[in-house]
Amino acid sequence: MRANRWILTIFSAFATIGLQAQDAKTLFTDIPDSIVPLLTKVNREDCIDFLESKMKAVVENRFDQKSEMTDLSEDYVRMQMSPQSTWQMKVLPLSDTTRVVCIVETACGPACDSRLHFYTTDWKPLATEDFITLPTMDDFLKSPDSEEIYTYNEALRAADMLLIKADFEKESTRLTVTLTTPDYMSSDIAEKLKKYLRGPVTYQWKNGKFTR
Repeated sequence: MRANRWILTIFSAFATIGLQAQDAKTLFTDIPDSIVPLLTKVNREDCIDFLESKMKAVVENRFDQKSEMTDLSEDYVRMQMSPQSTWQMKVLPLSDTTRVVCIVETACGPACDSRLHFYTTDWKPLATEDFITLPTMDDFLKSPDSEEIYTYNEALRAADMLLIKADFEKESTRLTVTLTTPDYMSSDIAEKLKKYLRGPVTYQWKNGKFTR
């Protein structure tokens, strides 16, 4: 009986170490340079040290520009990589002992557009479509009244590029996806399109994938 308790204690210790190795701070420190090429490992370590010391977490990146870590929690990192780009990382549970990493890269110029990437905790790429079905243009639009069909179609023809901005909530697994296509359109056409917008699409992480 005493031997069984000892084995259980050892197993629990290794499980705890494994979970700690899957926290955001450790994963961000050990992330391959190829996934976050703008920051060196020293940059990443400095950001964590600065933020944990209640200091402004600003570092000089590989392009001799400023990058700032704005958020850090057990499962979340947010970086303002440049004035025009942000980078987010969320650690999400697949099971009691297994995690998956989602990275959101957003560039704005002037309309923002996000790309989502998924990885194992040892940084092997995973198929995005296995974890989320991203919204289409129709998901953001309301059907017009019959007398507004012409105005609606005119605005829709101008919206020839689907641009989205994805953002995690720091304290939850909620992911909000906002349509940013109107931001690159002419102001008059954008105003016509905004009349038919539903608003952001919201996802929750459930049973190993994002669902609406």
